[in-house]
Amino acid sequence: MTPEGETARLLLRPLALADAAQFQQLFPRWEVVRYLLDIVPWPYPADGALRFIRDAALPAVARGDAWHWTLRLKNQPEQIIGHLDLRRGREDNRGFWIGLPWQNRGLMSEACLWSNDFWFDELGFKTMRVSKAAANAASRRISEKLGMRLVCTIEKNYVSGRLPTEIWEITADEWRSWKAAHL
Repeated sequence: MTPEGETARLLLRPLALADAAQFQQLFPRWEVVRYLLDIVPWPYPADGALRFIRDAALPAVARGDAWHWTLRLKNQPEQIIGHLDLRRGREDNRGFWIGLPWQNRGLMSEACLWSNDFWFDELGFKTMRVSKAAANAASRRISEKLGMRLVCTIEKNYVSGRLPTEIWEITADEWRSWKAAHL
């Protein structure tokens, strides 16, 4: 089960089929998808959000393999502004995107801070690993800001092509130390 979450400015609500129309409106923008893995179809089909939610996200949640949230501003709770997910596995434990009007406001850092707490404190995982296109400077800044460390560079296929990819990591103990020093 995916619980609701809350930060100073955001509501994190479990992803639902009813979210497909808003998801579809915001998501298929080159600036949003170019650094996502090439499992995202491009051009994005008219029913892409519905198929993703129905056929991938919700079944993974039901299996206990993933947790998916929509991001919403507290002062506009009906409006989806982005998506964040956590996934079991050895790498790629967190993924996210945020709509263009809400980028560069620190909102995704705020959501990731909450998701790190959930990952370590509620789910009890010992390590979080995330991968990102090396060219994705905004995503890298979030990892740096939240105390993660770069552990290796590989290559992966993205919507925009094959790119160098950074793997970032933080352990539960490192996360708790970082929080004690920064919050």
